[in-house]
Amino acid sequence: MSFVIRTAALGDIAAFTEIYRESVLNGVASYEIDPPTLDEMEARFTAITGKGYPYIVAVEQTGLILGYAYASAFRTRPAYRWLVEDSVYLAPEARGKGVGKALLAELIRRCTDLGFRQMVAVIGGAHPASIAVHSAAGFAHSGRMTATGFKHGRWLDTVFMQRALGDGAETEPSVTDYPGTMG
Repeated sequence: MSFVIRTAALGDIAAFTEIYRESVLNGVASYEIDPPTLDEMEARFTAITGKGYPYIVAVEQTGLILGYAYASAFRTRPAYRWLVEDSVYLAPEARGKGVGKALLAELIRRCTDLGFRQMVAVIGGAHPASIAVHSAAGFAHSGRMTATGFKHGRWLDTVFMQRALGDGAETEPSVTDYPGTMG
């Protein structure tokens, strides 16, 4: 599958809304039950990008959007400002074809370039494919919470995975290292 990864734009939100809608209705990665509207997805996009976090998209040569990924605050307390949480969502036809792996690799690169020191994945439903993609990208298991969500008639576990970015915890960040407007 041939595709490019670029910075996401407002014009991509309709496609993101449909990809996320399918994931909410049929998957376990998100614990939302009702898919958000286009307006809500636009508000979320604007909130994330407005704080300087990376938001990217994988696009096939025909212009078809295959998936998207973004980083956002894990928590809003100031001491967490060096930590980001990743999110990756794929269209059904893009799954298992390396799109998620490529999006995650690019997201890691961009977050590292912005000065973040850690990335965490919060994997809803403990989905094996998501765990495998994150493991391949250098994430390690950092915890599991059992029966944290109830969706599609069953209890779901949540897996946490984490990886260092840049210097990670090897050096102390300085004020000039502050990752933009995030935090």
